[in-house]
Amino acid sequence: MLVLFETAAGYAIFKVLDEQKLQQVDSLWKEFETPEKANKVLKLKHFEKFQDTTEALAAATALVEGKLGKTLKKVLKKVVAKEAHEELAIADVKLGGIIKDKLNLSCVHSPAVAELMRGIRGQMEGLITGLPPREISAMSLGLAHSLSRYKLKFSPDKVDTMIVQAISLLDDLDKELNNYIMRCREWYGWHFPELGKIVTDNLAYCKTVRKIGDRTNVASSDLSDILPEEIEAEVKLAAEISMGTEVSEEDIGNIMHLCDQVIEISDYRGQLYDYLKNRMMAIAPNLTVLVGELVGARLISHAGSLLNLAKHPASTVQILGAEKALFRALKTRRDTPKYGLIYHASLVGQTTAKNKGKISRALAAKTALATRYDALGEDTNAEMGAENRAKLEARLRFLEEKGIRRISGSGKALARADKYQHKSDIKVYDPSGDSTLPTASKKRKIEEVEEAVEEEKPVEAKAKKAKKETPQEAEAETETPKKKKKKDKKRKAEEEEGAAAAAATAEEVTEEAAEAAAPAEETTEKKKKKKKKQVKEEEGE
Repeated sequence: MLVLFETAAGYAIFKVLDEQKLQQVDSLWKEFETPEKANKVLKLKHFEKFQDTTEALAAATALVEGKLGKTLKKVLKKVVAKEAHEELAIADVKLGGIIKDKLNLSCVHSPAVAELMRGIRGQMEGLITGLPPREISAMSLGLAHSLSRYKLKFSPDKVDTMIVQAISLLDDLDKELNNYIMRCREWYGWHFPELGKIVTDNLAYCKTVRKIGDRTNVASSDLSDILPEEIEAEVKLAAEISMGTEVSEEDIGNIMHLCDQVIEISDYRGQLYDYLKNRMMAIAPNLTVLVGELVGARLISHAGSLLNLAKHPASTVQILGAEKALFRALKTRRDTPKYGLIYHASLVGQTTAKNKGKISRALAAKTALATRYDALGEDTNAEMGAENRAKLEARLRFLEEKGIRRISGSGKALARADKYQHKSDIKVYDPSGDSTLPTASKKRKIEEVEEAVEEEKPVEAKAKKAKKETPQEAEAETETPKKKKKKDKKRKAEEEEGAAAAAATAEEVTEEAAEAAAPAEETTEKKKKKKKKQVKEEEGE
């Protein structure tokens, strides 16, 4: 069995002297305790040394990517192909598959082979002869640096550390400039207070102070290269009637020195801004097109690097820089912020207040895509950023116009937008069926009402006729109470007479019925007697 072992100095091929010892995996490490024991197990057959670090780097990258390098291919053809019947022990399974496909060599990888590789690595100096330890360590260090640099794909054009430092310095310069200018205005305002209201630009103010010095020199000074003619005339007029105090030449000298500092820092800030713009276009062109140089540089600075920013999701990019407000909102259970550093982008700035959240969310999504393209892509053009910016501008116009313009036609007239009414498909429980009380009568149609009225009219007429009182009853109502009593007695007497007559008639009727029933009884008795006679006659015969 042959063993392929890769080192930083070159490729080594060993011959296994005793293959039976490989079967004892657990006790194999004992065979590599000393170089003498290791030489009894393995014997160096061939060692192919790398010429320089470049060749070593090429071989290492080929192994990392699972490819068969030129040097390794040459060694295998030279040494192993001669003993094709031998198996080749390797440490990488993928590499074994490639060797088997291209060179038709049988490769072996097992736990015993892994333990064997570990033993060779421990006794490498004793097994590989003719290679000093110092050279092996130097080659290992050089290969490690080269391989790390290759993995990181180091390029001076992609260094975003310069952007982080430049934007930090730019912010510091802005703060210092504001402090210096405020101090200069306050200091010179004791001598010429009217100048501060007339000249509002800070840089022009410092240049004007630097040129005139004492206010008595304004009349003889030419400020045409700094200020317009109208403002220059106003400054000269104000200098003649100024209310400021008199100051010494030493004070004027210190003020002028401060003005020199402001002018120099302003010039340097302009140079730094140009440098930052060029660096941003070189490193992150798509990000720069979307959000601008300053906002893009601040996002990179806040994330730490362009690669770290590319790892952030769009939701994090949107609120990057507003962490304090975010955690305060989460703590107090209020609305979270809609934007952070991305608020200063031009697309968000030109949006109305109600649409800023929508545009910042869309811009953050496109910014995340552009950052990943810049950090991980190989192209250096800004086409994708320009396309995304055009889409965002179209989206912005759509939101500003409320999306009610016609898509087809002239596009000038507004489309008709009916009022939206939500119609839910979900059935709601009707509680009216729970009540057993009669519900209120529903409104009927006009035709039904007219028919009901016609039916009720004759009934009402009959009722009115019935209600008409007889003249006797009318007279009875008008009579006195004494007459009423007499009439009541008469009525009672008449009723008694009627009852007696009815009783007499009832007695007469009962008597007649009895008389009618008596002959009927007689006839029945006669019939019975006749039947008895007939029965006796029959018996006698």
